[in-house]
Amino acid sequence: MIAVAGGKGGSGKTTTTLGLARALSRRGAPVVAADADWDLPNLARLAAETDADGGRDARRGAEVGGIEANTVLDAVREADQIAADRAAPTVLAAPDEPRSVDPGATFNALAGATPDGAPVLLDSPAGASPDVAAPLRAADGALIATPLRRAALRDAAKTAAIARRLDCPPVGVVAIGARSVPERVETLLDCPVLGAIPDGGAAPLADPAVRSAYDGLARRLGETAVATGWQVA
Repeated sequence: MIAVAGGKGGSGKTTTTLGLARALSRRGAPVVAADADWDLPNLARLAAETDADGGRDARRGAEVGGIEANTVLDAVREADQIAADRAAPTVLAAPDEPRSVDPGATFNALAGATPDGAPVLLDSPAGASPDVAAPLRAADGALIATPLRRAALRDAAKTAAIARRLDCPPVGVVAIGARSVPERVETLLDCPVLGAIPDGGAAPLADPAVRSAYDGLARRLGETAVATGWQVA
């Protein structure tokens, strides 16, 4: 299980979670992508809005943005494992009443509800809020998503430090809105750069260059899978 984490809101975590999930699906992996940002959930909505760009996301249950989306809580309450599809990622929305749900127990249960070897991506809350602790504690590692602006990199470094303290070592960093990454970024965050995602404009997941960049990120993440506790197809 990988927590996609970052600094302040707008750092590209949700787009990276979905873009990476779709890229892993294109490699044949039965991916599950879950919204762990329960105060500002938008993963299922983004999946619905960009469905034609990236494939068919599995949905049923609570209504999100005019479509039906299974929630994280629905998934862990079911008796059977999640039937993750190899053709497209299974996208799980935030619970309908998140304040009545224990996020730590839910994310821990999600790991047991997914097929063996299936990558699970958690779209984590921004920054250093208390809510970010639950997905980081449940995950095997963190993927740090950040723009290359000075303030954003400082925030990303704080997030990486929090992840380490919660026994969720950063497995890599992905630079958002960039085509290349200075070497000092690896030094600052103390983890390898796994990808650079170019600016795709208002609809980045529809941009072929962005799609290709996420394919490259999925490949490089697969090369580090031994450190994450799961295998990538």
